[in-house]
Amino acid sequence: MDSEDNMDDFSYEYEYEYDDDDDDDDGNGVYNEDSNETTTIHRKKYIVLNKDDIQQRQEDDITKISSLLSITRVSATILLLHYKWSVNKLQDDWFADEEKVRTAAGLFEKPIVHYQSSNKVTCAICFEEYTRSRMPAAGCGHLFCVSCWNSYISTSIKDGSGCLMLRCPDPPCGATVGEDMINRLVSEDGKEKYSRYFIGSYVEGNQTMKWCPGAGCGYAVELAVDTESYDVSCNCTFSFCWNCTEDAHRPVDCSTVSKWTLKNKDESENVNWILANSKACPKCKRPIQKNQGCSHMTCRYPCKFQFCWLCLSDWSNHPTCNRYDGTGKNKEIERKRKMAKKLLDRYSHYYERWAANHSSRKKAIVDLNIMQTEHMENLSNKQCTPETQLTFITDAWLQIIECRRVLKWTYAYGYYLPEDEDVKRQLFEFLQGQAESGLERLHECAEKDLQVYLNAEHIKGFDAFRIKLAGLTRVTKDYFENLVQALENGLSDVDTDRWWSCTHCTYFNQMSAADCKMCILPRIIPQ
Repeated sequence: MDSEDNMDDFSYEYEYEYDDDDDDDDGNGVYNEDSNETTTIHRKKYIVLNKDDIQQRQEDDITKISSLLSITRVSATILLLHYKWSVNKLQDDWFADEEKVRTAAGLFEKPIVHYQSSNKVTCAICFEEYTRSRMPAAGCGHLFCVSCWNSYISTSIKDGSGCLMLRCPDPPCGATVGEDMINRLVSEDGKEKYSRYFIGSYVEGNQTMKWCPGAGCGYAVELAVDTESYDVSCNCTFSFCWNCTEDAHRPVDCSTVSKWTLKNKDESENVNWILANSKACPKCKRPIQKNQGCSHMTCRYPCKFQFCWLCLSDWSNHPTCNRYDGTGKNKEIERKRKMAKKLLDRYSHYYERWAANHSSRKKAIVDLNIMQTEHMENLSNKQCTPETQLTFITDAWLQIIECRRVLKWTYAYGYYLPEDEDVKRQLFEFLQGQAESGLERLHECAEKDLQVYLNAEHIKGFDAFRIKLAGLTRVTKDYFENLVQALENGLSDVDTDRWWSCTHCTYFNQMSAADCKMCILPRIIPQ
């Protein structure tokens, strides 16, 4: 199971980052491959495994251990289960102290119990007599009848994965029950459950492998040790963070995602809403929300206290409250209400946009599926264009889906960005605003402008639409790469001397660039 044995199987995805330098730009905003630019490569290396792949790996490890240690396949399986499929650790311990390994794993070299040569033996569980042929035993030699073995093993399988290291029913004995006895003595349903536990043990015992958390998915994902990104995409199309198994959330770290998810489930926002939108009855302290125009409030039964909504005074002794009271009687209560409302408004701002992008992404996934399954062939026929030349539409939708995911999590990032770090917040909001604006233009073009060509026969302008959509896709991708890079660097490039904003398109460029990376126009330096 050790990762170095399967490095050639990993899939590689590269993301390139270039250090902006005037010498590396050909003047047209295109980087020369022959230049001496410094290239940083982010590798995302992982392999998606199905049930057959895992079983094959288990089979290979069992065969290897069986051959290397000169033991049976059943014994090799027991040892690998005990060592959680760590081949190297098993080898090291075995050759250091074989007897210690056997004892710990419950692997007996020969039976420790011997019966008389009588043809019949009494089962130590049900105390019935059976012939030896109907009395199976584990490696220890303790004999029990088939019926008792079946009940014992079946109950263990129902209890969970502990059945993989099931021990002999005899209390003092520590012999492990092998897979051969499981397959020989239990029902088909029991075998199937045992097989699931057996396959699962390989994934759960591997520190570089996890099950995909997608609904109903049976794939596992193995991550390379030296990877720089935890975001992976399973064959079931579900993308998730391998580290925390939440939805993929690059460039936001797992700690921020955990805090944000917990906050969204927390009842604290309900408390804040009550504090911000209600007042406590001066008598019973029950929160009350004003739902009518006048300020004469009456608390519910059994309190029935009548008071003024504005000053909270007893209504029976309340001619008017228009005069300013500078004594500060209710200042603390009002201060708490305003603070709660401010916190609630701030949270609502970020949560509303987080949720909106989450919904937009789900809708975009549906739209992409409809485009691929229903509209692409129709569009090809109407525009007399091969489907292979319409991939720019799919690319645009894939970019929209990815950007919605990134933008969603940037709002969680923004919520936890300290309010006193003004310069960082300004840079963050500038980059986020650029990215969001670009994404909205791209999404509108893919969603609305495309409808003209889907609903009509061949009309002029499709080539212009192709150029526009492909250009917006590229521009949006650049905006988001800029945003992602800044957030992953912790907004460390907050020094305004290192950035300049293009007066033509507002793109944020590094100070070393003479031309705007986005619109290719030269920098205008104020005189």
